Amino acid sequence: MPTNAKTKAKTAAARKTKTKIQRTRSEGMNAVELLKHDHREVEEYFEEYEDLEGGAGKAELSAKICQALKVHTQIEEEIFYPAAREATGDDDLLDEAVVEHAGAKRLIEEIESMEIGDDLYDAKIRVLREQIKHHVKEEEEELFPEVERSDMDLKALGKELEDRKMELMSGTGAARR
Repeated sequence: MPTNAKTKAKTAAARKTKTKIQRTRSEGMNAVELLKHDHREVEEYFEEYEDLEGGAGKAELSAKICQALKVHTQIEEEIFYPAAREATGDDDLLDEAVVEHAGAKRLIEEIESMEIGDDLYDAKIRVLREQIKHHVKEEEEELFPEVERSDMDLKALGKELEDRKMELMSGTGAARR
């Protein structure tokens, strides 16, 4: 793959971000920091996807997008949302977040059942990106500030989220009920 200034800049930025994240992880992220980190990671994946031309790269990146979103929605629904619901009592905002997750999950299932180059594949990735962008905006501008004002132990919750995320990423984590 040819290297250009844009690619070099993205690679350097990714290395910088990765180093910062590794340093932060060793110190332990609180729940909001961890979820925001996930948001930035998926945003980067979507941006990279838009820049790609080849099918193999798109297939790999769309798989990363779908996997990251499935894990993220699962840890939010299993751990973060119940704790946030208890701490804030904001049922409306959290109910809406769950419905947004359901819509994203349906779209992810459709994308995963398709092949690169199928009609509407790229369109579905773009629509997923827009849905996630809207969802992230609401979480970061409304839910997270509410949670930060509550008496939740965000540090302990962050550890629990990170542990569950690692479990799911390694493939050893079955769904909790």
